Amino acid sequence: MTNARLAFVFPGQGSQQIGMLADAAAEFPEVHATFAEASDVLGYDLWDLCQKGEQADINLTERTQPLLLTASVALYRVWCARGGVHPALMAGHSLGEWSALVCSGSLGFADGVRLVRERGRLMQEAVPAGEGAMAAVIGLDDAAVEKACADSAQGEVVAAVNYNSPGQVVIAGSKAAVERAIEACKAAGAKRAMPLPVSAPFHTELMRPAAEKLAPQIEATTFHVPEIAVIHNVHAKPEADPEAIKQLMVEQIYSPVRWTACVQAMAASGIAELVECGPGKVLSGLAKRIDRGLSSHNIESPAQLNEALVATAE
Repeated sequence: MTNARLAFVFPGQGSQQIGMLADAAAEFPEVHATFAEASDVLGYDLWDLCQKGEQADINLTERTQPLLLTASVALYRVWCARGGVHPALMAGHSLGEWSALVCSGSLGFADGVRLVRERGRLMQEAVPAGEGAMAAVIGLDDAAVEKACADSAQGEVVAAVNYNSPGQVVIAGSKAAVERAIEACKAAGAKRAMPLPVSAPFHTELMRPAAEKLAPQIEATTFHVPEIAVIHNVHAKPEADPEAIKQLMVEQIYSPVRWTACVQAMAASGIAELVECGPGKVLSGLAKRIDRGLSSHNIESPAQLNEALVATAE
């Protein structure tokens, strides 16, 4: 059964925490089973890493990406096993778009784990540590942020890369250019402009080499027509053609995440409720800023999941 007013959204990097999903794993066998599948692909114990490792270990991009994909897929499998209704749409923030493709049936789970591990490794390698930067800009409209970046580039790369919600934009690029853009945003009236603890300038032209290296691996992987439509980061529209989806997932690496537009597109199609399928509540918070008419549910813990099952049943 499908709830035409429901969409699932999947978080990206930054939502990972040591100990996440421990309560869900204690109650739902699907969690351990999903992590075991991922561990077989990765060649190390992913569950042990996220329960007993150090935060610095799971913050390594090539580990963060398969970890968050696995956590989201595990929770979606729990949802389905408990009789949860199917959403009408899905979307994911950056890495989360891969989780959406797996849960929509467009991509096999093992293939997804393998590809995002490589995606993370290549993205981290694309720019040497210390040469790139990202920063969050709060309280400035998109056009003003874009102008500050253009004025600050001076032959280097700096651009708006995550349009997270109205008045919340992340910029990224070469370290010096990002530092100049931070000052330019402050001068333009931003409430805050602050560096993020990330060294790789994700979703900029500096990531194009990573995309070009990942492209043959994506091309060699079988993608299917999604059973549930996925709104894509690159253009905030769904795509049914598997070959076009492959191209979008290559472009996504060096293109801005148009998250505000993705959520607005879902709301315009009649979506009224979101389920954030993964650890944390980042996307639920952004949804409130994008469209106050949307209600959000989290399903990270058994109690939250049971509440959401009741709230979304038709």
